[in-house]
Amino acid sequence: MSLDALNAICPYYTMYPLDFPLRVLKEHGKRGQWVIDPFCGRGTTNFAARLLKMPSVGIDSSPVAAALAQAKLASADPGRIIASARFLLRTTKVPTDVPQGDFWKLAYHEKTLVQLCQLRHALLTDCSSPTRILLRAIILGALHGPRPKGTPSYFSNQSPRTFAPKPNYAVKFWTEREMYPDDVDVVAIIKARAERYLAEPPPSVEGMVQLADSREADTFNDVPKACFVVTSPPYYGMRTYLPDQWLRLWFLGGPDYVEYRQPQGQLEHTGADHFASEMGRVWKNVASRTAKNARLIIRYGGIHDREADPMDVLKASLVDSGWRMVTAKAVPDSDSGRRQVLQFHAVPKKGITEYDVYCRRA
Repeated sequence: MSLDALNAICPYYTMYPLDFPLRVLKEHGKRGQWVIDPFCGRGTTNFAARLLKMPSVGIDSSPVAAALAQAKLASADPGRIIASARFLLRTTKVPTDVPQGDFWKLAYHEKTLVQLCQLRHALLTDCSSPTRILLRAIILGALHGPRPKGTPSYFSNQSPRTFAPKPNYAVKFWTEREMYPDDVDVVAIIKARAERYLAEPPPSVEGMVQLADSREADTFNDVPKACFVVTSPPYYGMRTYLPDQWLRLWFLGGPDYVEYRQPQGQLEHTGADHFASEMGRVWKNVASRTAKNARLIIRYGGIHDREADPMDVLKASLVDSGWRMVTAKAVPDSDSGRRQVLQFHAVPKKGITEYDVYCRRA
């Protein structure tokens, strides 16, 4: 096991590789300098900063993102996490709101679903300790995924691991193939993952993660002055982050069905100019919480169903933002990662080139 094992605690398809923030901060940063990521996602920048003993702040408007990023800054012994899971299952009554319907019957074994509901209820009641923060993230990572030939490593019937299956399609898929959920050992799955991700804990470093809207200036009231902002904002047109994570959102207290409406706190995709303006509000806010000569490094790209050029959108967002663009470098082989571009396509289109954009405080 390695110090970066914790970074894999829960994947989802818009994540960017750890080597991007790690390389940037190694090249330009120093131990003890604060780092901000105003679109932190699952906390990759925060985790890279932690590995380099740099304190960090992560902000995201997605409950799933914030929960995972919080885990990237937490520390706990694997044994305590396992003991906590056993304790919660032993002491938590079966909730009355166990989801019903064809999807839930085929997605999880009846016993497994009850145990997940017990853990959900207990963690919604209290998830303040590092042990419970890490337990929650481990469960989110195991909530859905493929069924292996050997020992089960996910709680669900056959599913994608980076985003939740859509109910109608999943029911049809499972029914046609006569696939039924296994009665899995929930604690055993948690144990295996806790020991995998925390066998060699990364260094303890100061940091904080907020579930908040980075467009709002008040979000940054308690944020220390930082020397670096390293981030990858949503690509213009990508609006399905939360619907694609609906099962994990359910575990965090959301509804037991897919909700497609645009939630509050998300960047609005009503037009390229408006989107750039919304993103520009974030750049202004982080500029107010950074030191003189601070650096802003952005990884950015686009998707095919928007005609706007991604770099034009990004450049527009930087106008009068407190930042000046110094250089932009194409990411080698952008097509191989396909982070925010790749979804379910029979023949995926070639990925749009991503860029690493380097800016300085104006």
